[in-house]
Amino acid sequence: MIPGSFDYHRPDSVGAAVKLLVDFGDGARVIAGGHSLIPMMKLRMADLDHLIDLQGINDLKSITVSGANVTIGAMVTQHELIANEALFSMAPIVREAALQIADPQVRYVGTLGGNVANGDPGNDMPGLMQCLDASYTVVGPNGSRDIAARSFYEAAYFTERQDDEILTSISFKSKKGGYAYEKQKRKIGDYATAASAVLIEKDGGNCTAASIAMTNLSDTPVCPQEAAAALIGTALDEASISAAVTAAVNAIDPAEDNRGPVEFKKYVAGIMLRRAIERATARA
Repeated sequence: MIPGSFDYHRPDSVGAAVKLLVDFGDGARVIAGGHSLIPMMKLRMADLDHLIDLQGINDLKSITVSGANVTIGAMVTQHELIANEALFSMAPIVREAALQIADPQVRYVGTLGGNVANGDPGNDMPGLMQCLDASYTVVGPNGSRDIAARSFYEAAYFTERQDDEILTSISFKSKKGGYAYEKQKRKIGDYATAASAVLIEKDGGNCTAASIAMTNLSDTPVCPQEAAAALIGTALDEASISAAVTAAVNAIDPAEDNRGPVEFKKYVAGIMLRRAIERATARA
C-alpha cells in the first residue's frame, strides 16, 4: 500500500517544528529516520495530514563529550553512533548495541531519537539508555524538560512525551568498567527475541556497581533493580549471577508471538543476560 495524501514540512529549527505541531494539532507528526512511521502510514495505521521532517534541523545532529558527560542529538544516526571515536571511548556499549540493529542500510538512516522516542518495545536503544541511566530532553510550546529514561516508557507506544513535544537529545554520564550487549534474533533485521544490556564495575575483585536492562520482553523496557542488586558486593560468582538471572526473568513479562512462546522467551532472556554479565565481568 501507499500512504494517504499529506502536506510535507521541513523546518530548520526546533522552535519552528514545535510551532507546526501546535498549529496542526492531532493531524501532524514528526519524522526522524522514518523506519517506524512510514510503514504505519503505508498500512494506513497512521493517517496524517501533515508530516514534519526533522532532517533539516542541524542542531539535532551533534555528539558532545564533555568530561564524563555525553549528549547525543536526536537526529544522530546509528551509523554515526558506531563511527564516533569519542563516544566509543566514553560508552563503548553504545557502539556494541548499534552494530546489532538491523543492517547497514537501516543504520545509515535510522536515528537514536527515533529509536527511543516512539515507545516500540522491540527497539534496542530504549533498554540501553535505561541501563546507562540516561535522560531525554523534550521541547514543546511550554519550553524544555528532562525525563529519565527509566520513567519515560508507560506502555507499548505510550511515553511521557506529549504530542506537542519533540525529543531533542539524550544525555548520560559515562560509566567505567565492563559492558556487554547480548541479543538473540531470528535473522538480520529482526527485532530481538530477547536482549540484555549490562554494565559492571569492580574493585578488588568484587562488584561495586551494576546496571541491567532487558529488551522486547515486556510492553516497555525492563530495568530490574533486584537483578542488579544481586550482583553488587559479590565476587560475581556462579551463585550471584544465577540469582541475578532469576530476579531478571521474574521481572519480565513477554508475550507469545512468531518469535516463540512465553517460556521459550524467558529461557532465551536468561541466557542472554548470563552471557552479558559474564562478558561484562571479563571486561571489567
